[in-house]
Amino acid sequence: MALTLGRRSFDNGFRRVIHHTCLNSVNGQRLYNTVLKEERNSGNSGTGGTVVSERRGAVMVIGINRPEARNAVNQETAQRLTEELTAFDQDNSLNVAVLYGVGGNFCAGFDLKELAQSSGSLKLEQDVRRGPGPMGPSRMRLSKPLIAAVGGYAVAGGLELALLADLRVVEESSIMGVFCRRFALQVALELAEQVSAFPQLCLRADRNSAYHAVFDSSSFTQAMQYEFDHGLPVIPAEAVTGATKFSSGAGRGGTFSKSKL
Repeated sequence: MALTLGRRSFDNGFRRVIHHTCLNSVNGQRLYNTVLKEERNSGNSGTGGTVVSERRGAVMVIGINRPEARNAVNQETAQRLTEELTAFDQDNSLNVAVLYGVGGNFCAGFDLKELAQSSGSLKLEQDVRRGPGPMGPSRMRLSKPLIAAVGGYAVAGGLELALLADLRVVEESSIMGVFCRRFALQVALELAEQVSAFPQLCLRADRNSAYHAVFDSSSFTQAMQYEFDHGLPVIPAEAVTGATKFSSGAGRGGTFSKSKL
C-alpha cells in the first residue's frame, strides 16, 4: 500500500470509520500517466508546458510538469500555477481542484538553478497581501477545496505547496521536509545547550513577562506588576542558591580589586 485516499479510522470517545481507497506506487503512477494521456487528447486540457491541467466534470486536475527537475518551480511555473488556481477559484462550474506532480515527484521546491542564474532579475513582492509568493499560489486563500496528491519528493517550497491544500493524499514512500534547515541543526543544538544551562525558573519567568508585556498588558505599570508578582517566587526558589554560588566564587578571587578599577 503506497497511496491512501481518505483517512484512517480513529478513536475520539467513539470510533469513526471513514472509507478509504489504497493505491500502490505502480497504480498511482498509472493514474498520473492516464491523466497525462487524457490531457494530450482532451480539448479541455490546459496549454501544457510547465503546468498541465484537465477538467473532469466539476473537478480541475492540475499537474506540475517539470519531471526532469523533480518538478522544481521556476518563475514560469509559479505564474502558471497561480493562473490555473485563480481560474479554478473563479469558475463556478468547478468544485474541487487536485494538484499533483508529473513523473513521480510532487515538487522539489524552488528551482535553485534558475535562482543562481537569475538572482539579479528575480522580483519578489515583499507585501504578502499583494501578488503571488515565490512558489506562486502558496499565499492564496482559495474559496473551494484543494487536494494535493503527493508522491516522491515534496520538500522545501514543495512542502509549502502541499500545505496550501486542504487535504493531502500521500504515498507512504514520499519524502517531505525542508532540507536546507538541516544545516542549522548543530548551531541550534549549541544554542539549546546554552539556554538549558541557565537558571530555568528565572528564564521562564522572564519569558512569560515578555509575552505578557507584548500581548496581555494594557499599560507599562501592569506589565511591571506582572513581572514583579511572578518573579518574586523565583528569588527563594532559585536566585538565593545562585547568589550563594556566585558569592563563594567571588570569595576565591572572583571580584575586582581596587587596583583593577
